[in-house]
Amino acid sequence: MVSRPSDPDAGVSPPGSGTADLAARLDRIPVVTRTHHRWAWLLGSLFVFDLVDLNSFAFAAPALRAEWGLSIGGVGAITSAGFVGMFFGAIVGGRLSDRIGRRPVLIGAVFFYSLFSLLSAFAVGPWSLGILRVLTGFGLQAMTGVLLVWVSEMFPRAHRGRYQALLLAIGLAGVPIAAWAARLVVPLGEGGWRWIFVVGALGAIAGVVALRALPESVRWRAAHGLTGGEEELVAKLEAQAETRTGQPLPEPELERPVGAGKVSELLRGATLRKTIVASAACVFLILSFYGFSSWVPTLLVERGYTTAQSLTFSSILAIAAVPGALLAMPIIDRFERKTVIFGLQVAVAVLLLLFGLIPHSAAILICGFGAAMLMQTGVATLYTYIAEVFPLHLRGLGSGIANGSGRLAGVVGGLLVAGLYSGLGMSAVYVYLAVAALAMGLVMLLFGERTTNRRLEEIERA
Repeated sequence: MVSRPSDPDAGVSPPGSGTADLAARLDRIPVVTRTHHRWAWLLGSLFVFDLVDLNSFAFAAPALRAEWGLSIGGVGAITSAGFVGMFFGAIVGGRLSDRIGRRPVLIGAVFFYSLFSLLSAFAVGPWSLGILRVLTGFGLQAMTGVLLVWVSEMFPRAHRGRYQALLLAIGLAGVPIAAWAARLVVPLGEGGWRWIFVVGALGAIAGVVALRALPESVRWRAAHGLTGGEEELVAKLEAQAETRTGQPLPEPELERPVGAGKVSELLRGATLRKTIVASAACVFLILSFYGFSSWVPTLLVERGYTTAQSLTFSSILAIAAVPGALLAMPIIDRFERKTVIFGLQVAVAVLLLLFGLIPHSAAILICGFGAAMLMQTGVATLYTYIAEVFPLHLRGLGSGIANGSGRLAGVVGGLLVAGLYSGLGMSAVYVYLAVAALAMGLVMLLFGERTTNRRLEEIERA
């Protein structure tokens, strides 16, 4: 039988007590239930098409250089255009999710990016494609940021890290899907690249399923005084957990909720520190991660490989994404997240240097595969961290600012790679990527919060 929380205040119901009650009951669930598993597969499928869209231009770029006469600078400009959209999507999507709910923003963003991905297939030149990539990027980052927040609020605290990693692993299947789709359609001839964007638009199908199957965040609804099934949903999860474990659940650890504050809270005190650290980590992540993944196909061609060879190499490296995210699962909830990130980024920095400086094909594949794999392990860990450190009423906006800062850095990063290559050569590009990777690890190690296996409300009070 499911044990119910007792009232520590002898019948007094302080404002927000429903939030504390439901949050405590969610956190006492020791296992991931059948319902959680269904949510994981659904959210993972949304991530799949997010990642297809996110990487589609990188794999189309070599063909566009040949078909449109697009320069390296033009590739950098369109890559940066996508990051401009992601910056605004992260901020707007995060703020809207705090005000109107996680679910409508998450699902609406799926339909938004799917539409503009489809329209990208009909682009007639660099300008039109650049505008469409801004709009696609807006939807992509709005969905990603809110999805991560939803998971942090709805999955058991002892498992939220590994399930963030699992969702990313499922979604990262979109990277090899985009890579191998490009490998199949781009060599077919002029215009073949357009089908890559059509594949990304299929995310709308998963969006339709989410309309029926994905509930609103219980924590968000309770905090806003809304009712309509939250009690029944939590009771269902508790019953499933008891059935699976064969034991009654422990008593919930009730805490008084932290009251809602103003947006300006992000700019002062402990919350300001969290905002700066998370934003800086995202900036260095984007500079290193997307500076590598977005430019690999183009830079391999510049190193003397054919377009077909470059796409083959890129497709092999893309396979590293899924095992990279899965690698986070056994460690992300066992060790402190900021320490894990530091160790990963040191290894990534070394592998990026070797990838750029050693000319042999075998070394390029081995070092590139290792760097791509460990980068994804770091992404899974950092994404989990960001969705944990901000207070409930600002979690969407705080996460949006952090992620948006990284995407804005991507605007500069795309142009910086092009400038470094043109001015200083290939080696300078990979030295820069390695330094950015190491800087991310140092920021987290020195200034990051402890979040592993802590209640969100405990982190909020810290």
